[in-house]
Amino acid sequence: MNLLIHDLDSKQFQMLFPNRNKNTRIISDTGSIRSCIGCFGCWIKTPGKCVIKDGYDHMGEVLSQADHVMIISKCCYGGYSPFVKTVLDRSISYLLPFFKIKNNETHHRPRYKNRFQFSVYFYGEHITPQEMETAQKLIKANSINFHVSKYRVSFYTSFEQLFEERNILCELV
Repeated sequence: MNLLIHDLDSKQFQMLFPNRNKNTRIISDTGSIRSCIGCFGCWIKTPGKCVIKDGYDHMGEVLSQADHVMIISKCCYGGYSPFVKTVLDRSISYLLPFFKIKNNETHHRPRYKNRFQFSVYFYGEHITPQEMETAQKLIKANSINFHVSKYRVSFYTSFEQLFEERNILCELV
């Protein structure tokens, strides 16, 4: 299964993906997602499942079933949009609360054996070189933390440019 997490409005999404692969799960903003409260319930109280029941409580399990995770997000100061960031925060149950050392850094152990590919497509006007550098470092860190098999990050100056190059995206979705 492929997984697409995006912050596009419904019109933009339909423009990019008029025909969708049935093997792709879509995570979009329904207005119901709540922020992670840092209670560690997904690690201790209800292992693998978030204690907040809002439809996004199984994000770790969803990631464990993905072959490819694709994110389309507005670039916000070198990071994800608030919705996409919240989805990833709520995905912490993909990992275990135990640590291991990897490349002289401390990281969580994976809960699942699955290793997905990770592609991030940032869009936005006036993305500065510093924001691009920050975003590239963020995606690399996310890739290490989520134990992905392969990752890539791309930048687009506008939704229109992303739309023009949609053939790259449509292969996955």
